[in-house]
Amino acid sequence: MSAVTVVASHSAGQTMAVAHSLACSVRPGDLIVLCGDLGAGKTAFTQGLGRALGVTTPITSPTFTLANCYEGDLVVNHLDVYRLTHIEEVSDLGLHELLDDGSLTIIEWGDAIAGALPGGYLEIRIMLGDGPDERLLEFHTVGDEWSDREADLAEIDGSVEAGGGSC
Repeated sequence: MSAVTVVASHSAGQTMAVAHSLACSVRPGDLIVLCGDLGAGKTAFTQGLGRALGVTTPITSPTFTLANCYEGDLVVNHLDVYRLTHIEEVSDLGLHELLDDGSLTIIEWGDAIAGALPGGYLEIRIMLGDGPDERLLEFHTVGDEWSDREADLAEIDGSVEAGGGSC
């Protein structure tokens, strides 16, 4: 795994803007793994990315449903594996099928199932900062699927207003 970039965020809106700036680099079939403590901003990140990809329905945490699917310019599968107790439960989520259908799959708490993840992915580790709304977002590529986009990832920032701009 290689560190690509670290971005500071000072609000949920700025975390969404960071995600928005990632949208132009996303491709059908991509897998994004979000890691971080409770309340770090994993769902806010997904909301920003979803909006940038044309999702108009509200994106909510799939903690109790395990998986939500949203239609936009790209289908966004949003999974949360926090409640899984055994790595074998990953197969019940149909992860391989989701990755093969040309949609974007985002997995919250995905580091807990890293050994069961197929192929490469982008890992985004969201760490709590000093202030109540401060976060550090650390982007890592795992495998080859994102290696040709590392230069794009290095340019990600939170200056784009969430919901504005386009690819």
